[in-house]
Amino acid sequence: MTDWPISQGGLTRRGQVPWGLTPEGLTPFNTVRESLGIAGSGTIACGVAGTAAQHGDVVMWVRSEDSARRAQAGLEKVFDRLEQEVDPSRVRLVTDPSELASSGPTFVVEAIAEDAGAKASILSTLNSLLAGDAVLATTTSSLSVSELAEASGRPERFVGFHVFNPVPAMPLVEIVAAPGTSEDTRVRAHALVHALGKTPVDVPDLPGFVVNRLLFPYLFSAVRLLEESGLEPDEVDQCMKLGAGHPLGPLALLDLVGLDVAVAIGESIGTEVPVRVRTLVAEGALGRKSGQGFHWYDPALSRSSTSVYRSLRPRSDTS
Repeated sequence: MTDWPISQGGLTRRGQVPWGLTPEGLTPFNTVRESLGIAGSGTIACGVAGTAAQHGDVVMWVRSEDSARRAQAGLEKVFDRLEQEVDPSRVRLVTDPSELASSGPTFVVEAIAEDAGAKASILSTLNSLLAGDAVLATTTSSLSVSELAEASGRPERFVGFHVFNPVPAMPLVEIVAAPGTSEDTRVRAHALVHALGKTPVDVPDLPGFVVNRLLFPYLFSAVRLLEESGLEPDEVDQCMKLGAGHPLGPLALLDLVGLDVAVAIGESIGTEVPVRVRTLVAEGALGRKSGQGFHWYDPALSRSSTSVYRSLRPRSDTS
């Protein structure tokens, strides 16, 4: 499927040795050649594909021609933000899962929306088409990896592969092994993460894993503070950026994650989701991807277009 050149930190052809960064330098991990496939067309799928395309070819399975057009636009945005120039032809979009399977992928990352039923259906389809030794991975941020592993039909060749948005910039990948995940699968997942220039950390299959389990109670507390204080979103974000040294304020981060995804994560980890977040989602204000959330990203959208802001508590003029 592709030659992942060692000089760029990638993986290599079958029979050669893939490499990854360790404290001792460039060290071979094993002799498994990984050909990467991705199922999905959204922000995370495009981020993984764009990151991987810096090192080799990728095949993306998307569900329709409309999805393919959206994925192409998403990939162009990712390529524009990468430090090195990438040939867009390195990512091939297909709408038939059999085309993905026929390209011979050995490691396929499912990266669709956080819907357990939809993920289970896609994973089952992939299992029926892929070679027996191919690894299936999921980028879920809120669902049980153990349950998805069982639904996939190949629990020993299944692993959680939780990347963070924006994928090209975020160095962490949480690796989540299900009870049946083989050691070989876990090692291959680690090797692929290293080849992509990122850092793998093994985490337990608990709701929210590590990062989201700690992060989202904080993010939702910022929303509640917004409701209680009458502060503007910019003001809350500025306080945390300048006072706590955070690169992004909590409300801007919720917009980046996607408010619909934030709801799913909050429900998964058992944290109460603020009414303000649910209202924005119901009105289609999902954050950056929709052009509007707690902040505005599309000049064509006005603040009054979202009713939740018309009920914002007015700020006091007294100090």
